Amino acid sequence: MFRSDKPAPPTMNKPTETVNSGKINSIMEGTSIEGEIKSDSNIRIDGRVKGTVNARGRVIIGQTGIIEGEVICQSSDIEGTLVGKINCQDLLSLKATAKLQGDINTKKLAIEPGAVFTGNCSMAGGVVKEMDPARLQTAPRSEQAQASR
Repeated sequence: MFRSDKPAPPTMNKPTETVNSGKINSIMEGTSIEGEIKSDSNIRIDGRVKGTVNARGRVIIGQTGIIEGEVICQSSDIEGTLVGKINCQDLLSLKATAKLQGDINTKKLAIEPGAVFTGNCSMAGGVVKEMDPARLQTAPRSEQAQASR
């Protein structure tokens, strides 16, 4: 009585796909974006982004690229400027022209001579332990000499 012979409409669910390294989204120099960017593949930024960049692939910040905000990615090559924090699941590479001001959380880190990094770095999900203040104090040389006898 209420049966329909029409085929069921296609579902809107997208099957889970692996990251296609051949695809690269690009934000060119002269382009400015404010807000959140999500990408299932790689992304190259040569313009300016203020907000969050979330990519399942590699995030490349070109020499003219500037990101003010947070970057979440599989891996990243930075040649330009990042002011904020970056969470990289694999390798973060700071090229010689890179300027990073903020916090880094990554598994592996490569920094070329000339790159500038100001902030905190946490690697491989480890917890940073605070040093015992008593161990950081230096005793006068005469006390050190007596202690070693």
